[in-house]
Amino acid sequence: MNVITPLSAEQPGTQAELDDCVIVGAGPAGLTAAIYLARYWLKIRLFDSGDSRAGWIPRTNNHAGFPDGIPGRELLARMQEQAERFGAVREEATVTAIEPQGDEFTVWIADRGVRTRSVLLATGVVNNRPAMDPDLHTRALHLGALRYCPICDGYEVTDKRVGVIGKGSHGMKEALFLRGYTRDVTLVSPDGGLDLDEACEAALEEAGVQRVTGPCGGFAIEGERFAFDTAEGRMAFDSVYPAMGSVIRSELAVAAGARASEEGCLEVDDHQRTSVPGLFAAGDVVKGLDQISHAMGEAGVAATTIRNMLGDRRPIRR
Repeated sequence: MNVITPLSAEQPGTQAELDDCVIVGAGPAGLTAAIYLARYWLKIRLFDSGDSRAGWIPRTNNHAGFPDGIPGRELLARMQEQAERFGAVREEATVTAIEPQGDEFTVWIADRGVRTRSVLLATGVVNNRPAMDPDLHTRALHLGALRYCPICDGYEVTDKRVGVIGKGSHGMKEALFLRGYTRDVTLVSPDGGLDLDEACEAALEEAGVQRVTGPCGGFAIEGERFAFDTAEGRMAFDSVYPAMGSVIRSELAVAAGARASEEGCLEVDDHQRTSVPGLFAAGDVVKGLDQISHAMGEAGVAATTIRNMLGDRRPIRR
């Protein structure tokens, strides 16, 4: 197998040998790319900080092939096991910089440099979340009392009492989307007013969505519900969806010269190539549908393009 031995954390400086591809991020996109690239017999390295938001999904039922659904963490573990079977090695580390150098790159982890012919960024996004104890957040996710993806699991809250923590047009859109699953939807501001214009107010009123001002606080699991304080008193819901936006983790690519949208989404072509030759991106860090299936599809495209690009530079032979 094409096993790659991770560079030891005790080794400062830049490695002498050259990898074919470094993948940054081990969520669904990064792990899918690792499986493809390893099966292309390429020399790859996979760095990950261990916080893919796919792990926040209590149980995804949209992912084909799992009739009973599968928890996000279990799916990631299975994907990693599959990647390792073909020789891909995941190293838990935080990449601090990507430095283009002609037809190569140096990927930096603090004072360690890893040389590679190509880079695939699959760093995803981080959801902004309400301020609460991390252990409470984890338990609420596990119970399905706190959810972040109505496309992923809106079906699971059918006819239940649902709260949306958000404001403005973003909060309105999430509340209206969830209205397709249940009549009982309440939009609660995280920090004061709801910041809704007349059109947003009218849309929510017509849909029968309740509106409550914030701030929110005092989060707790009470019985089988998730409860918190609002400006109108304490409220409890079967499930709560924070709709507070997200941070797109594209800064490594942008610092390397890649173009991004105003929101921070990396701009790529149909083959997942960024504006920097040899630097690719897939998954939620790219503008598109933030879904596991979509991220995996982009990763397959990116990995195959990387293989063909490297083959054009130097024939790949066994």
